[in-house]
Amino acid sequence: MNYSLFIKIIYPNLNIIQYRIKLPSALHLAVLLLMLLLPTGCGPALVITPTPMSPDLSSTLTPVAMRPIPMTSTQKPSSSQSKINWWQPSAGLTWQWQIGNDDIDTSIEADVYDIDLYVDQLVINELKSKGKKVICYISVGSWEDWRPDADQFPKEVLGKEYEGWAGERWLDIRRIDLLAPILLARLDLCAAKGFDGIEPDNLQIWDNDTGFPLTYNHQLQFALWLAEEAHKRGLAIGQKNASDMVTDLVNIYDFAIVEDYFFYGEAESMIPYIKAGKPVFAAEYTDLPGDFEAFCRQSKILGFSTILKNRDLDAWLKTCE
Repeated sequence: MNYSLFIKIIYPNLNIIQYRIKLPSALHLAVLLLMLLLPTGCGPALVITPTPMSPDLSSTLTPVAMRPIPMTSTQKPSSSQSKINWWQPSAGLTWQWQIGNDDIDTSIEADVYDIDLYVDQLVINELKSKGKKVICYISVGSWEDWRPDADQFPKEVLGKEYEGWAGERWLDIRRIDLLAPILLARLDLCAAKGFDGIEPDNLQIWDNDTGFPLTYNHQLQFALWLAEEAHKRGLAIGQKNASDMVTDLVNIYDFAIVEDYFFYGEAESMIPYIKAGKPVFAAEYTDLPGDFEAFCRQSKILGFSTILKNRDLDAWLKTCE
């Protein structure tokens, strides 16, 4: 009498694959012993069942069934994987940019205000009550000696003086391990005060005379780290100048802020943000001899949000409208 061996091969976390091996009775015992002597461990488990079969069937290997093993998991996504929403502005918004003191003119007609982190909470509350979006200005690439956290910066991250800006020194952005406690505390404060986004000033740093051997890759890694941390806190973040980073950042950053890009002929480098539906907030300064009316005509063609400002970023502005 011939038998078939019904072999059930069980692969952990995959499928149960069942085969029927048709063998003559003379080989039955030998195969059974061979199967029993196979080593066990992490591999597939074998369950062998002899079943009678018709003697006229050929000795071939035929798959007869295949079914999935139910897979269940009690693992929950980590908090970092949870969906976090932040402001995602659209191109064409109007804006006002006033930095440096609490005397913020909240009467300016603008969709977005960009103001300093340390302005009084009442100013932020008033702007929010009027339906404005508010961007939190912080310097991420320079140390400023007048800031309340200035004494927290380790000496080894302070570089050369920032030419033209008294009381500022460049930072060694390679040392995220040392800068993180300070910069993350600032981001936390931006979020706690109700800001919608971040302006990370002095993001363009690697090609300056900082006193450190910085490279583009150092700047890029720093920028990506900042974006991740801002988004974790529900804050949008803007690319500040640094036109050479557009390709790397346009799909990650939420808007751009540029200075004198029409005057220096760099405006078109920011077009990818407009194509992505993200605003480019552009400012030209009164201390340069550019033709602002001509810049406005170009700005309208490109879809930028352009204003004219004094270099000290007081309340005065001129718009292209």
